[in-house]
Amino acid sequence: MQSHQLVLFALAGIVLNLTPGPDVLLVVRHALRCGARAGFFAGLGVAAGCLVHVSAAALGLSALLAGSSQAFAVLKWLGAAYLLYVALGLLRTALTPKPPFLFADGSLQFMVSARNIFLQGFGTNVLNPKVALFFLAFVPQFIPADANDKPLYFLALGILFTVNGLLVSGAYAWGAAWMSRRVALLQSALRVLDGVAACMFMAFGIQLAIADAPSSS
Repeated sequence: MQSHQLVLFALAGIVLNLTPGPDVLLVVRHALRCGARAGFFAGLGVAAGCLVHVSAAALGLSALLAGSSQAFAVLKWLGAAYLLYVALGLLRTALTPKPPFLFADGSLQFMVSARNIFLQGFGTNVLNPKVALFFLAFVPQFIPADANDKPLYFLALGILFTVNGLLVSGAYAWGAAWMSRRVALLQSALRVLDGVAACMFMAFGIQLAIADAPSSS
């Protein structure tokens, strides 16, 4: 791959990662509520989910998913159920008068909360079959036709995309945390944000549930 193609791929990946979606929403929500570190843990979970999809696509498993309506349906319903589960959790938090502050440095509470936030980001990404299909559609466009080891190319580009995504998540987390220290009536604003986020995650889950498998379209 020539250098200008690599730069184009990196820039395209950054633009795509900047586009608001369930992952960005999760990162921003945690950063606003609990600081940049919480948002970054959510971003790490999302990145780990991306790596699972990248590895699966490089091994050909995502192509199997794209061609099997049954496999797509199973993962689709799992993903939709998980997004609705996240939405209910956000709604419950929004209705709580004083949402708990998750992080307490050096405590067991921090470790548990960090793990839960990571797993939430991971689950939101890895259970979404559309992410797998996105990698199958996007990454091969940048692989040279005469490449001897296309799976290795795919894996390398997928890792680059994931790293770019993690950097974007970090920027979102830092920006949201910076804003949270300067916005008046933050507690009320966060409750509104949780309510909006819950509605959006419900919408994402419903949209995923009614999505058709690629082979049936």
